[in-house]
Amino acid sequence: MSDASNLQNRIRRGRFAPTPSGLLHIGNAFAALAAWLQIRQAGGEFLLRIEDIDKPRSRPAFADQQQDDLLWLGLDWDEGPRVGGPHTHYEQSKREELYEAALDQLRLAGKLYPCYCSRAELASIASAPHGLSSEGAAYPGFCSQLTEEEQAAKAIAKEPAIRFRMPGAPISFMDAFAGKQTYDGDALGDFVVKRADGMFSYQLAVVVDDAAMGITDVVRGADLLDSTPRQLALYAALDLRPPAFAHVPLLGDAGGERLSKRNKSLTLAALREEGVRPERLIGLIGYVAGWLEAPEAASAAELIPRFAPLRTGHEPLPIGDDLLRWLRQ
Repeated sequence: MSDASNLQNRIRRGRFAPTPSGLLHIGNAFAALAAWLQIRQAGGEFLLRIEDIDKPRSRPAFADQQQDDLLWLGLDWDEGPRVGGPHTHYEQSKREELYEAALDQLRLAGKLYPCYCSRAELASIASAPHGLSSEGAAYPGFCSQLTEEEQAAKAIAKEPAIRFRMPGAPISFMDAFAGKQTYDGDALGDFVVKRADGMFSYQLAVVVDDAAMGITDVVRGADLLDSTPRQLALYAALDLRPPAFAHVPLLGDAGGERLSKRNKSLTLAALREEGVRPERLIGLIGYVAGWLEAPEAASAAELIPRFAPLRTGHEPLPIGDDLLRWLRQ
């Protein structure tokens, strides 16, 4: 891992980091466009990283399609697949030595413990009506106080997952779209950084990679907003300087249902096959985000001076059928 302590004196660096387990949809396009616009407006460097840490679900064909879709939108990158760069590799599946080194550092600092909970025990936690987040119910710490003897006895029967001890103090940060955010560390619960099957968690991998690649600005979807306090806790435990965070609102239909879950025809691959022009999609996103006064075809480059998170806010953004008809004209 590179030292991130001097990020403030370096050029702004952002990234888009899709998971190649499916096709990019219109919501992904919004997050990718916002991340690209922020960095291009700042005169910085934009990276593409493939987050294929979940190997059973990741497919190279999806990664190739995602890159084609981004280029179709006019979103280029300065480092990453097809381009290269000083931080090779740009696929998480090839960076596992870095994640293991971070675990060693956390272990020495007393920030980790083995968890032997069964699926049934974890399912009982998930049924609780409180402490829910994007990762499910907060883990109540069943294994956090096991003695070495108890751990040794349980290790005979099964391989443990590894959990990170969340600090109990509140965690606050300023989000460019959502404003100031404060989370109770205890309420979030200790989370898994390495599964029992050996897979590293997204939370650990994204922190290690963003720090190693010198990322100063993270723009992503609002569904990851409550991942941020967990990642900030990891940054602190690893003595790394965190980036600034911005979470774009989710896109929904007029009734509030998330578009990406409702309509498979809104993948970028499907829109391209229909013959939709990328300038129409860019213009639609620019309009609902508040960067354009009316729906109008526009290139990504044309939106660079108009990017303004404060105009967008943090509430879900509706895209009605009238706008979808306009998109396909």
